[in-house]
Amino acid sequence: MLDRPAPPPDAVLRYGTDPEHVADLRRPALSAGPARPLVLVVHGGFWRAAFDRRHTGPLAADLAGRGYPVVQLEYRRTGQPGGGWPGTLDDVAAGLAALPALAEAALPAGRTAPGPPILLGHSAGGHLAIWAARRAPARVRGVLALAPVLDLADAYRRDLDGGAVAALLGGGPEDVPDRYATADPIRSVPPGTRTSIVHGTLDRQVPVEQSRRYAATAAGGPGTDLRFVELPECEHFAVIDPLSRAWPVVLAELDWLAGSPAGSSGGIDVASPSR
Repeated sequence: MLDRPAPPPDAVLRYGTDPEHVADLRRPALSAGPARPLVLVVHGGFWRAAFDRRHTGPLAADLAGRGYPVVQLEYRRTGQPGGGWPGTLDDVAAGLAALPALAEAALPAGRTAPGPPILLGHSAGGHLAIWAARRAPARVRGVLALAPVLDLADAYRRDLDGGAVAALLGGGPEDVPDRYATADPIRSVPPGTRTSIVHGTLDRQVPVEQSRRYAATAAGGPGTDLRFVELPECEHFAVIDPLSRAWPVVLAELDWLAGSPAGSSGGIDVASPSR
C-alpha cells in the first residue's frame, strides 16, 4: 500500500503558508449517483515525516469513483520544522476549518452534499481525526477511524514505532501530562458525532486492544453514536486497501456515516468481512 501507484489528483489545494499545508482534491465520478458528502482523508504513518498523503491515493481514487468528493490532507510531521507538538495537531485543525470551502469552490456545482465533511483517518490519522472531531464537532459529519491509535499513553508504554508518541508530544505521560490530557482520545469524552472504528485482529502496528478499550469506554456515553467493527484475519493496511477483503466493510461504514443524522444508540458492532 505504501508504494502502490494511483491516478494523480485533480487539483492541489493550499490551506496555509507552510509547504506541507496542501491537500489533494479528487472530483467525484459524475455517473456515480446523487451528491455525497466530502471525505477528508487524514493519512497515517505514526505522525512521521517519512510518510505522506501519497499512500492514500488508491483509497481516495476508489472513493471518488464511487461518487465521493475526496480531499487528502497533508500536515507537518515529526522530523519536519514545526511538526510534532503542537504543529501537527494545529495543521489538522486548520485544514478541517479551511478545506471544505476550498473543495466546494473547486468542485462541480451540486456534486457535494450539504453539510460538513466526513473525517476518514488511518492509524495515526485515525487519532488525529478523532481528536479534531472532539475539538470541533460542529465541523464534522462523522468519523471513520481505521486501525486508529486511540490510547497514546499505552502506545508510549508499548514504544510503538520506536518512540513515535514521544516524538509527537515531546515525552511520556509523566513528562508532559497536559499534552496527553489534550491529545489522548482515551482520556476524553468521545466526540458527539457519529463515529465508526474498524480494526483488524492481526494488526501488528496498532494493537486492536486499543480500539476495544476505547469502544468499551465510549459505549453508552451521553450523545454517543459509535460503531466498533472488529475484523478477524485482517492486518493494519488492509483497511485502506481497495483490493482487500476488508474494503467492502469500510465502504459500508462510510455509507452509514454519510446517511441520516447521527442518533444516540451508543451501540458496538463486532463483525467479520462477510458482514
